[in-house]
Amino acid sequence: MQIGVAYSEAGQQVWLTIEVPEASSVSDAINHSGILKSFPTIDLETQKVGVFGRLVKLDAPLRPGDRVEIYRPITCDPQTVPRRDGSDDDD
Repeated sequence: MQIGVAYSEAGQQVWLTIEVPEASSVSDAINHSGILKSFPTIDLETQKVGVFGRLVKLDAPLRPGDRVEIYRPITCDPQTVPRRDGSDDDD
């Protein structure tokens, strides 16, 4: 079955479309994609993964057309970063 694997880090984004066996898990797809060789900083022990924006475990089964996403860790404290409310402050 065909699935996608997506990952981005500062200045670089990757979206791979790969073929995996029917009974593949998220972990199987990530390993099969070769993305861990391209991005050796990925640590699946600490980083979260998802399918179409929904957090899942590495052993979650995949369906044809799924998009596996590897999420980067948060690098700043969200409580210390000013919020943007979407309004234009120049008015």
